[in-house]
Amino acid sequence: MAALGWLTPRRRPATARSVLAGEAAAEAARKSTLPDDLSPGTEQDTAARAEAEEAPFPVVGDERAAAFFDLDNTVMQGAAIFHFGRGLYKRKFFQRRELTRFAWQQAWFRLAGVEDPEHMQDARDSALSIVKGHRVSELMSIGEEIYDEYMADRIWPGTRALAQAHLDAGQRVWLVTAAPVETATIIARRLGLTGALGTVAESVDGVYTGRLVGEPLHGPAKAEAVRALAAAEGLDLDRCAAYSDSHNDIPMLSLVGHPYAINPDAKLRKHARARDWRLRDYRTGRKAAKVGIPAAAGVGAIAGGTAAAVALHRRRR
Repeated sequence: MAALGWLTPRRRPATARSVLAGEAAAEAARKSTLPDDLSPGTEQDTAARAEAEEAPFPVVGDERAAAFFDLDNTVMQGAAIFHFGRGLYKRKFFQRRELTRFAWQQAWFRLAGVEDPEHMQDARDSALSIVKGHRVSELMSIGEEIYDEYMADRIWPGTRALAQAHLDAGQRVWLVTAAPVETATIIARRLGLTGALGTVAESVDGVYTGRLVGEPLHGPAKAEAVRALAAAEGLDLDRCAAYSDSHNDIPMLSLVGHPYAINPDAKLRKHARARDWRLRDYRTGRKAAKVGIPAAAGVGAIAGGTAAAVALHRRRR
């Protein structure tokens, strides 16, 4: 069962590479921040929007507050890097064998709803090898098309409404994700958000080298990115909010005064309950514990799939 080793989560503390990745992501996010007069996206669910507006938070007019949203399985169903891989395969960037690997990784992620560092690292290594030698501008252009083809219909309306509530309150909203910063920036722009913190791939003269700056923006690196951006933007983290589905993002959630567990995995749900964090689950019609606003109806089959995947995982360990 050595080949299934990536199924076992690994917790890692912040390292010098995490700090480097976080600082690089913050710098990239500030460079790509959207202009203030950009109108927000129109993809909204009326019922979910109304739910978000009932909440007493966020505070209107608090310019030192902001919101940070994890992307995969929090804002969007599935992982952005896998959807991006499907789009690149369609454009003949790589062969069927590599597509099969992308498909299996995506299937596991959607069933289990759990990020594993080694699993996600393998996906990003594959993506880096694929884009090496291509121009950044080329991948940005293709990314716009891929968003329309594979991602636009996978945005969780409930989470989208929460982000919009922060925007309506006059606050800035960033995505924080291990996905490439270019892909994350496209998604942020299409949703009308302020910008994105993402994994920064090295480029020279506008061409990808196939290397990263630091490491993937995952776990502790996300926290470092949020910390660096908050310092640069003059934000008070105690007045900020963060949203995620994964226990891997506990370092980021713990930084802010208003942490939210969205569609949480088992470990994050337990951690959130112990600390009285708010929970919201948009995957099913039932209310999650500590929900201040009703959960939006979702696909009940996902919950069953999660249980089956976890049971399979336990049998194989």
